[in-house]
This record gives sequence, structure tokens and C-alpha cells, in this order.
Amino acid sequence: MAKPAEAMAQADVRMTVAGEAGGPPGAQRALGVLALLVTALGWGLGWVSTKIVLQVWPPLFARGTAGIIAALLLALVAWQRRESLKVPREAIPRLLVAAFTNVFAWMGFSALCLKWLNIGQGALLVFTMPIWATLLAWPVQGTRPTLKGFAALALGLVGVTILVSGNDLSLSGGQLPGIACAVGAALLFALGAVLNRRPIPVPPVALIAWQVGLGCIPMVAIGLLFEHPHIAALDGPAFWAMAYMVILPMAVCYLTWFAALKRLPPGSASTAMLLVPLTGTMSAALFLGEPLGLREMLAMAFVLGGVVLALRK
Repeated sequence: MAKPAEAMAQADVRMTVAGEAGGPPGAQRALGVLALLVTALGWGLGWVSTKIVLQVWPPLFARGTAGIIAALLLALVAWQRRESLKVPREAIPRLLVAAFTNVFAWMGFSALCLKWLNIGQGALLVFTMPIWATLLAWPVQGTRPTLKGFAALALGLVGVTILVSGNDLSLSGGQLPGIACAVGAALLFALGAVLNRRPIPVPPVALIAWQVGLGCIPMVAIGLLFEHPHIAALDGPAFWAMAYMVILPMAVCYLTWFAALKRLPPGSASTAMLLVPLTGTMSAALFLGEPLGLREMLAMAFVLGGVVLALRK
């Protein structure tokens, strides 16, 4: 469960990923599509693995621990690619803001929401972030939403209203903290995407390693102080789900995401990431028995329709 966060917030980074992709255009596009499918599938199944881990470990500690290990793996990959891990002093404040919005808020709050919501509900609410980015660009950058932007917001709100209007999800019930966490993750990530427009002068894999590491260290600290995790409880299926979280969603999928951005237009790649909540919802219904009825599918159609409008230029 991670996201196309860093690339949306810093779109120009894709131009620095190991130079321009070589080879025939058709072959490069096919490789890009394959990398994109691996990314969407890995991140979508990441919601299921997170839910399994949360059965034995609390959310912030679990997500933060997985992120720190993944950051070390990404730093190793950056070192093998001869990328410099040095961060210019003037870029440190922007790196910290990006780590907070793209990792701490996004990963932390989206993991917390699963304490109260099922995967379909959480993933759908979290992936409203392009709609909020369109809306937040107005007060922050003075970019007034177009008619299409307002239509995207309307579609998204209709979908969320359908989702929360059912008997199993209520704003006034015990699931309100989950709704707040999911919407908070979407809003803060969208705000980061609007604020972090200027690229940070750090090579791409090294940049992801820094953001994931800096964003996850506070999660582990808060988890140890307030969540009191039982470390030895991580065994059996939860152990393998944790290993999956570290290796696929938080490490490999970021590499395949940037590989896709080298070969495909960023708008097309971002729109294709709508496969993530779809994959998460379907896999949760298949592996965890979570509900997937007409109301959920209708809500998904409205929200994803709004996201498509928000992402199209």
C-alpha cells in the first residue's frame, strides 16, 4: 500500500532515472506497461498484507518498521546504481516536508484507517487524493479549478456519500476515526503534491530512500511510546505478510513505478494507478472475505470517475 506519491509530487524526477530509456519505442512502451502492472498489483495487494499484519502489530509501528527496512534496501540499490545519497543543505526543509506528506501522513494514516475500516472503504477514501489536489491548488497556487475540476470533485463526493451511507459505515459510529484517517491521508498527500512542485536535487532512488526512512522513523517512535507492540507476536502468516510489505510495495514497486515513468506519459501512468484500489478491494473480498456488493461497486465507479477527470489534463 503505498502510492504514486513521490512521482505525483515531483513529476520532473522521472527525467533523471538512469537516463533516457533506450531501445525501440514499442518495446519500451511494453516494458513500461509491464512495470506499471507490477506496481499496481504490488501496491493493491499491499492493502491485504497490511490488514494481516495489523492483526498482531499496531498500525504505526508495523508500517514504520516495514518502511525503515525498505528504506535501507532502497539505499543499497541507490548505492549499487552509484547514486549519491548526499542531500544539499538548502533542500533539507523541502525533503522533510515531502517525507511528512508523502510518507508519514500517507502511509501512517492509511494504515491507521484499517483499524476501523475494511480495505475497500479505506482504499477508496484514500485514493480521492487527486480530487483534493485539484481543489487545494486554488488557495495555495491560485489555480482555479475548471468546470472539469468541479465535476471531478462532485463525482468523488457522491461516491464517498454512497460509501458512508450504508449500514456498515457511519459518520456517527465507531468508524469515524477510520474515515478521518483515510481522508486525512488523502488531503495531506494532496497538499504535499501541491506544495512540493519543485524537484529536490537528489537522484530518484536515493530520494525515495530518504523520504521513506525519514517518514517512517517517527512512526516507529510513536508506536513504541504509545502502541506498545508485542514484537514476538509477528509469526506465521503475519510474518510473511510483513516480508511482502517490505519487499514488494515499499521497495520493488517504487523501482517499477519509476521504470514505468521512464517509458510512459506521467498522466497515463497516474491514471492507471486507479488499478490499486480496485486490486485492493477485489483481493480483500477474495482473501479476507470483505464485502463487495452493489453499493461498494457504485461508490467505486463514482470516485474513480472523479479521479480520472482530476488526472486528465
